[in-house]
Amino acid sequence: MLRVPDDPVNAVVCDDLSVGRRGHGPETRAVDGVTFTLPAGETLCVSGPTGAGKSSLAAVLAGVTDDSLAVIGGDARVCGISVHRRGRARRVLTYRVGYLPQGAGADLPARLTVGETIAEPITSRDRRVNSRAVAVRVAALLDEMHLPLGAADKFPFELSAGMRQRVAFARALVLDPRVLIADEPLANIDLEVRHVVFDAIQRRRREWNMAAMLVTNEESFIRELSAARLHLHGGHVVAQTADGEVLWTPDTPAPGDVS
Repeated sequence: MLRVPDDPVNAVVCDDLSVGRRGHGPETRAVDGVTFTLPAGETLCVSGPTGAGKSSLAAVLAGVTDDSLAVIGGDARVCGISVHRRGRARRVLTYRVGYLPQGAGADLPARLTVGETIAEPITSRDRRVNSRAVAVRVAALLDEMHLPLGAADKFPFELSAGMRQRVAFARALVLDPRVLIADEPLANIDLEVRHVVFDAIQRRRREWNMAAMLVTNEESFIRELSAARLHLHGGHVVAQTADGEVLWTPDTPAPGDVS
């Protein structure tokens, strides 16, 4: 029997990770030598300009199978599972991680209702699941996201962009993940309801020790979360902060380095 590793202390341990991206031209390094640790129950915000490698890093750590991305150096372990692992270990990784990709609200499956979309991570794994229990779970998440219960029977095109983003966020939480990896979680969400995202993350951190890695440049959101921060540029880490304090930049030795 395959034993899948676990790490109850650290949600993500990234060790000199490099990720290549393939396109129509030659392969490029989207992420180059990134190292950090995200303990369980903590929050890390990854920021940087367009093309910095933020989304590539998030996708690889979430266990996304994408022919355009490949780990070409180093390693990362998410809930104790290496991103190099395949098969059952990779499936367990995607079960432990709630993933919200960039543009998730715009990419909801058009032929599924909102309720079916939120429940899909459950129903795709177990076709014999108790439908009533799933419906209760979906209703609870809709309520948490400040969406009307009647939205469960609607299709994505019937909702606003902000509502669709909250549906996608609910879907990322439906399996009660050990770590949430969310790429631009606040995209298209109106200011007056953005607090539902903050509240959902903080409650799970407090009650279930969930860790969160969020790709965002929203300064006020980062400050509100009191999150550690990793700033990328050109695939490289150019600054790292915790509790509002700069830990290091390329002009100073990284922690543990000897000059």
